[in-house]
Amino acid sequence: MDGGSVLNILYIDTLDGMRIPRLGLHPVRSPFHGVILGTQAYPLGKIDLPVTFGDRANFHSEVLTFEVEDFLGSYHAILGRPCYVKFMVIPNNTYLKLKMLGPNSVITLGTAVINSAELLELRNSATSVVLDYNELTSSSAFHPTKETKAVGIDPTNPTKTV
Repeated sequence: MDGGSVLNILYIDTLDGMRIPRLGLHPVRSPFHGVILGTQAYPLGKIDLPVTFGDRANFHSEVLTFEVEDFLGSYHAILGRPCYVKFMVIPNNTYLKLKMLGPNSVITLGTAVINSAELLELRNSATSVVLDYNELTSSSAFHPTKETKAVGIDPTNPTKTV
């Protein structure tokens, strides 16, 4: 994760490794600067993907927009400030940890190292997925409390409440 980046970046090799069809890319016309030193980069497109942190008992899921790039990077993806904002992440740069709220407790993320053999095994065991973003999920990040009450916003019209 890169709190200085204004983009979430996904490399095309990672997209192909996850077996997500390139047909899901939306066109992007504007370049961005600062990823390749001294030049501007044009993304292949952008794609919305669900991202989940945590485990089965305590997780947080959101849909993030990634700029898909056709050059080699040191990582599979870069999660920037849009990810920090969407997940309401609190970074701790001293310990290289991220903390965010989960439904049951705080989720703490650290660094994870995966070698190329494990990545190849994951790639071979992956199946193609077609996502339906119109389908509602039961794992929303927002759950109102039981004490929620309607508050009138227009004194002349009592039916308008929040």
